[in-house]
Formats: sequence, C-alpha cells, structure tokens
Amino acid sequence: MAKFKSDSEAIDALSQSYNDLKQEIGKIIIGQEEVVKGVIISLFANGHSLLVGVPGLAKTLLVSTIAEVLDLDFKRIQFTPDLMPSDITGSEILDEDRHFKFNKGPLFANIVLADEINRTPPKTQAALLEAMQERSVTVSGVRHVLPAPFFVLATQNPIEQEGTYPLPEAQLDRFMFNIRLDYPTYEEEIKVVEATTTNKKVKLSHIITAEQVLFYQEMVRKVPIAPNVLEYAVKLASKTRPNTQMATPEVNNYISWGAGPRASQYLVLGAKCHAAINGKYSPDIEDVQAIANYVLRHRIVRNYKAEAEGINEDQIIKDLF
Repeated sequence: MAKFKSDSEAIDALSQSYNDLKQEIGKIIIGQEEVVKGVIISLFANGHSLLVGVPGLAKTLLVSTIAEVLDLDFKRIQFTPDLMPSDITGSEILDEDRHFKFNKGPLFANIVLADEINRTPPKTQAALLEAMQERSVTVSGVRHVLPAPFFVLATQNPIEQEGTYPLPEAQLDRFMFNIRLDYPTYEEEIKVVEATTTNKKVKLSHIITAEQVLFYQEMVRKVPIAPNVLEYAVKLASKTRPNTQMATPEVNNYISWGAGPRASQYLVLGAKCHAAINGKYSPDIEDVQAIANYVLRHRIVRNYKAEAEGINEDQIIKDLF
C-alpha cells in the first residue's frame, strides 16, 4: 500500500478511488448513482447494507459488479426457507484419515450477497447476523475468523410477504445502511434495455485491492469531526425516540420506537466517509443529512397512526432536519 505523506493526501486518494469506482461500475450499472454511492460509503465505513427493491432492479448485478471492480472474493447465497445455518457457515466433515475437518461455507468471502434474506427462517438469519457482528463464526465450539474486509450486502423484496420472515428490528440494527432502489427513469430504462439486449460484452478493470479497502476503512475513522457536527448527529438520533426530552411533536405522534446509540455511531462514520469521498477533510452538517435516511429509516418504527395517514419514515426523518 502506497504510503501517503499526510492524512489529507490519503483522503484525496480515497476521493479519487471513489470516482474511479463509480466510473467503472457505470459501465454496467446505468443510473442508480445514489445506490452505488451508499454501498461504497458503507463499505469504506466498514458497515453492512440492506438493499430493498422490487425484482428486476439489478440488485444482484450491482453487488457482483462492485465485487469485481474491487478485486475482492465474492460469494452469493440464495436464501430459501430450507436453508440451514451450516449451509452458510460451513460444517465439520470426516476426512479420509477419519479426522474432523472444517469445511468452510460461503460466508468465507470478502463480499457476501445474502439474496432475499427475508425468505429464510430466523435460525439461519441469526447465523448470518452473528457473522456480521462478530466477523467470525462458531462451529462445534470452535471460532473461525472471517476474512477481512468482510462486507454483507443483503437484498430484500418489499412486495412479497407470503412465505417470508421479516427481519426483527433488533437484527435490522446490524445493518449500517438501508438503501432503497427505485425504478429507473424512462431515459435510463432505454439505455438499460439497449445495453442488455445486444451481444456486446463489457470488460471491467480491478480498481482497488482488499489491502486498499482495509487502509481506507482505517482512514475514514481517522477523519476529524467538529464537536458541533458530532453533537448534531447524536441529537438527530436522539430526536427519533418518542417521549424523551428531545423528541419532536411529529415523533411523539407517529413513532412507537426510535433509533438506538448505534445510529449515532453510524451517522458519524457515514458523514466522515461522505465528506472524504467528496474530497473534504472534515464532515459538516450537510454530510450527516446526506446519509441520515440510510441510517435511520430501518431503525425507527412507525405506529398505526403514521401508517393510516400514509406518513413514511423518510418524511419523518426530513422533518427532523
């Protein structure tokens, strides 16, 4: 890893790497710029992301493209109702010398795509979430450390509720970001269809190595933050908690449960990374606001009144600014 003379030089390199990544991913993924930005920020901030969108919005393609341009080991796990924890963590097998040997599961990769995470029962979800939290798995009482960097991108389909097991709020909290994918614009869709209905193959270049990713993750934590911006981030998370000192009337009215302290941590880390990829050496309040929806939308629980009036999480968060 090239040594930089100063932290500001390293931040310039991070910003340049981000632009190179964006450009390379753009060869395959048309549009979805905010989604790509959110995924890269959570990767450099060493957090996991949940991608929520209807089928056919290229969630899987996006993740495999990111893994390819990052030159990282990538595994995809298709979550199904009959998937067992050992299917993802790995299991002990008897080798030819009649000794037990640990056979690694698909979790042993740098980027893991957990496709349709809400299709599998809680027992298997819990095995994945333990790996996300601890960066290791325990099989037959033995702890096996996962490779670094380790990054889980889970996808969830919001329209099918039958035969699904929604993630409980406490488990959703393990995800740094909740990123929503929308339909492409008319112009984008024309480009998508044009690009995907010919026999033209696109060759992607590797932009960043695993070593560089680890360096940038460390770098993001070193970014200094002004006390007023830190206080703003903590205040923003505190305001989402109904019937507390900082709660706003809207929060008391529409939210039954607010974001925990992990939200404050992720708001600060996300803001630091958002500033760095934009070539700024310290985040300001705009950087906190830019990533607030990703951090808070899956950590607040609306009450029946909000649902009845059609008030969604993003509207409530915007009012908090």
